[in-house]
Amino acid sequence: MPGGVYLLCAATCLLCAVLLFRGYARTSVKLLFWSGLCFAGLMVDNIMLYIDIIVVPDFSLIIWRKAPGLVAILLLLFGLVWDSK
Repeated sequence: MPGGVYLLCAATCLLCAVLLFRGYARTSVKLLFWSGLCFAGLMVDNIMLYIDIIVVPDFSLIIWRKAPGLVAILLLLFGLVWDSK
């Protein structure tokens, strides 16, 4: 059951990223681009969580698992600061 939840979370993040990028392509609002990148990174974070917990439970991938989420949040923060001018 937990594996299905992790994959559903990754699919939801992918859907959000696609919709945000599509909105960016239509309107050219930069915040949509940065938000899309954030959700793409969160999708990778969820996939890494699935791999860490379900696929290879004997080997800890905590550093590799947390790095995409950190990069995703930093990209969104950078976009918020950059576009606030």
